[in-house]
Formats: sequence, structure tokens, C-alpha cells
Amino acid sequence: MESERVEVVVAHRDCATLRVGDVFLKVDGHQARSDIEVEAMALAPVPTPEVLWRRPPVLALAAARGTALGRLGEPSTASAAAWRATGAAVRRLHEARLPPWPGRTVDGLAAELERECDALVADGVLPADLVACNRRIAELALRPWRPVFVHGDLQITHVFVQGDEVTGIIDWTEAAHGDAHADIASLTLGHEERLDDVVAGYGDDAGLDVDVIRAWWSLRSLLAIRWLAEHGFDPAAPGCEVDVLRARMREARAIHGS
Repeated sequence: MESERVEVVVAHRDCATLRVGDVFLKVDGHQARSDIEVEAMALAPVPTPEVLWRRPPVLALAAARGTALGRLGEPSTASAAAWRATGAAVRRLHEARLPPWPGRTVDGLAAELERECDALVADGVLPADLVACNRRIAELALRPWRPVFVHGDLQITHVFVQGDEVTGIIDWTEAAHGDAHADIASLTLGHEERLDDVVAGYGDDAGLDVDVIRAWWSLRSLLAIRWLAEHGFDPAAPGCEVDVLRARMREARAIHGS
């Protein structure tokens, strides 16, 4: 009998995801986080993986059809229509009933941004001018927003498409109340050339503010860099978070001439 190959999709000290054939096994020691993932998938009006079984701390999910929309640091081969379809799917999520648990607050994000920026400079992780410039940009996102049902970690590896159809959105552990702009920013981080397609699919009537989306690019990157490095990822890889921050600083300098 031929055995299935076990592939480590991602693994760090918080959780691990393995793939065995067409089944994903998620091992998460935080029961509450796994509870949120299962409930969020049941509530979300978008394609999500089928829950095959659950025996804490393991959650077994069926693989989504198709391939990921792309990867950070690499060009996306998905069609413009697939990106527009993703925007439409995100709009459906944001218009759904809010989940029964809260999310991050403006004050909490502001405090986290201050801590992370101070640590990035104090530890010599990033140059002070790069941090200061992106912090100013990020602060535009720290304003009151109408809470919607957000995925919370909508990076392009979490969206699966087949042709021009969205077949599955995975990894719902950070789903909560939140700012619609944050999901759009996570989706287009490092792929700003796809922003117009996503916004077109989302709908011009939605009132999305592109400047706020860009501010979330800086905010998400600043908040993520130390966590990524501590968990074995490289935020300085080409096209990833550090490059996103550099691009934002170049853009700001071009606009303001400094």
C-alpha cells in the first residue's frame, strides 16, 4: 500500500500545518484560536475549506481546489478576473453579520505600533528614518472605522482560485470585527499593481479610500516584521515587508520632495 507524503506547509512555535494528500492537518495549542477558525468558516458567506474532523489540538480540513492567488515576493500569475473575483468575495464577507467576538481597536493598534516602532529602531532591525516615515504613513489608518466581518490575515497565500473563480479562503484564526481596508491591504501587500482589480471587484460604491489601504500596508508591515523574524520567516526577502516599507518611503519622498 502506497503511503501519502507528509508536507510541512508552515511550522513555528505557535502552530503547524501539515498536508497529507488532500487533507490539511492544523495543530494549534491555543484552543480558543482554533474555535474561532471553525466558527468563522461556518459564518463566512464565501468558499471555505470543509472541516473533515476535529480532535483538539488537531483540525483536519479538506484542501481547497486550485492554487493560491500568489505569494509575497513573487509575481502573481492569477488573472485580473481572478483578482476582481477575490475583491467581490471580500465584499460579501464584509457585508455579512458581524461575528459574536470583538476585534482589534484603534487605541490598541496605536499602542502596538508605538511599541513595535520603538523596538525596531532600538534593536537596530531597521533604519530610524525608514521606521519614522512609515509610522507617519501608518497613522492615517488609525482612525474610527465602521466594523465589518474581516478575515484578519487575508494574505494572498490564503486565497485559492481556479481559473477566474475563488474556490477557497483559508486560515481564519484572526477573523473578527475590523476595518475593511485592512483586509484589502493584506491581500494586496507587495502586489500594489493588483489593487485596482481588487477595488473594481469589491465595488466602486463601497467608499474604499486608497490612501487608507496604503497606510495599512505600512501599518501591517511595521507590526509584522519582528514577529516574522522571531518565527523563522524573512521579512527582508525581495518583495516582502521591508521592501514594502522602502517603497512607501520612496513614494512619500517623491510626493513631498524630501
